[in-house]
Amino acid sequence: MYILCIETATPVCSVALLENGNLAGLKESDRKNSHSEVITPFVQEMLDEHQLDVTGLEAIAVSMGPGSYTGLRIGVSTAKGLCYAGSKPLIAVNTLQSMAAGAIQFTGTVEKSDLFCPMIDARRMEVYAALFDHNGKEVRETKAEIIDEHSFAELLDEHVVHFFGDGAEKCRAVITHPNARFLDDFKPSAEYMAALVMQKFNNKQFEDVAYFEPFYLKDFVAGVPKVKGLR
Repeated sequence: MYILCIETATPVCSVALLENGNLAGLKESDRKNSHSEVITPFVQEMLDEHQLDVTGLEAIAVSMGPGSYTGLRIGVSTAKGLCYAGSKPLIAVNTLQSMAAGAIQFTGTVEKSDLFCPMIDARRMEVYAALFDHNGKEVRETKAEIIDEHSFAELLDEHVVHFFGDGAEKCRAVITHPNARFLDDFKPSAEYMAALVMQKFNNKQFEDVAYFEPFYLKDFVAGVPKVKGLR
């Protein structure tokens, strides 16, 4: 049984193939603004390497956000296209929850009281963040928040909190509590979707392909282009 997983909500563009719930293949790029360029070749190469086409998949899974507006559009439109082409169900996984699952694997042994805080950059000092316990259970819902020296202070007084993701690095100089831990070299990946995807697949928690939209969390605000010669 094969399920294709797509992660494009972050600077990493990642495609994983699950075989009976286990990782069978992975293709990734963290090259800036490459998602639209590499996502389709990644999918095709993955299928070719395992002598599959979309009809041989049981489902398509996609990281649903929050995250990059453009990245989410690319990932979800690709996933929907594959679902339509192969008449396959769509599974959507919260990006922050998937990141937390990966970070728990990444850190290895931790205390039961430790918390995990994935952060996705939302520009300036704002991040998309949530909190999860050592089992990956959400203990604080996803929010868009502006980080300052008081952020997470009450939690940090009681818990070690592991911060990670592309939004965490800019918070390192601001969140200086001794219980704050920053996970260097952690990158989101479609492989971290595996357990969440299989749980939803087994419970038949599928999305309506026609009406499903990414979890943007905030409305997209386009920048005003500069007109040459005007000030």
